[in-house]
Amino acid sequence: MKAVLLPRYGGPEVLEYVTDHPKPVLGPDEVLVHVHAVALNHLDLFVREGIPTLKLTLPHILGADVAGEVAELGSDVTGFEAGDRVVVNPGISCGRCEYCIAGEEPECAEYKILGEHLPGGYAEYVAVPAANLLPIPVDLPWTTAAAAPLVFMTAWRLLITKAKIRPGEDVLILGAGSGVSTAAIQIAKLAGCTVLTTSSSEEKLRRAKELGADVLINYKEMPWSKAVWELTGKRGVDVVLDHVGQATFKDSVRSLRRGGRLVSPGATSGPLVELDMRYLFWRQLSLMGSTMSSRREFEDVMKLVFMGRLKPVVDRVFPLEQAGEAHAYLGRGEQFGKVVLTTA
Repeated sequence: MKAVLLPRYGGPEVLEYVTDHPKPVLGPDEVLVHVHAVALNHLDLFVREGIPTLKLTLPHILGADVAGEVAELGSDVTGFEAGDRVVVNPGISCGRCEYCIAGEEPECAEYKILGEHLPGGYAEYVAVPAANLLPIPVDLPWTTAAAAPLVFMTAWRLLITKAKIRPGEDVLILGAGSGVSTAAIQIAKLAGCTVLTTSSSEEKLRRAKELGADVLINYKEMPWSKAVWELTGKRGVDVVLDHVGQATFKDSVRSLRRGGRLVSPGATSGPLVELDMRYLFWRQLSLMGSTMSSRREFEDVMKLVFMGRLKPVVDRVFPLEQAGEAHAYLGRGEQFGKVVLTTA
């Protein structure tokens, strides 16, 4: 089958397109999905560069967000047929531990992400547990379906489950152009919140406004934390969603009102942050991290995508063989929304 391999760690140039890679071998509870589209995430870039704690057998296949058709069924699989249109929940857990039984799959000690810990979707075919498949509407484009899972499930858990946002609250979402941010803006707006967002690009801010953002902050014109403080009458916001990390964390904390909540799914600018504990306890702040979502949360947010209440944003589409170019483009941070590969 056609596939893009990661034979060694490095820059976008290390990705290798091949046409003769073996198809995955199915387990009894797995389904072979014929991939039509697979979306990129910053996670792909981190894995490609090498994560010190992640020990992979190379060559490896990246790609968490997959949309395609059922091609083959494992011997124990029921409920699906060849040709079914599906999207993949990229979070895979053991299904047996106390966390999985409680419906908190991301807390499972054996939790894995497709394309990070397991071979992913930069290929014609990928094998995934049948439990991780969700049927999609016949009129939903492959690229749109692939652009949804990781960012929408992540943003939903952060804002709805963790931060418990409520109508009327002020929610600050950093970096308007990222996939998680484009999802979070829509979720916060759907929940009845006032949405503030930041960017150094007027074009990205314009597009964020089209998604529902109410307050647009160009941090080239003014430090964004100062702008937030002034725009909220020195009160601060109720919630900050910060996926940037080291470069923004201190200002994110200072932008919160008393009793405010900060949620984070990642740290694209670096993992080590500065925190004055006195500020944390005196202002009664809550800091929460999260990875991916539970199956229930995934199904809840994808239902809203299927209904058209939430709309994945596809910035640019590349053919599979141009995965290296797609990685370079995403790495430059020029995108607004998701970058997607197609296998056709």
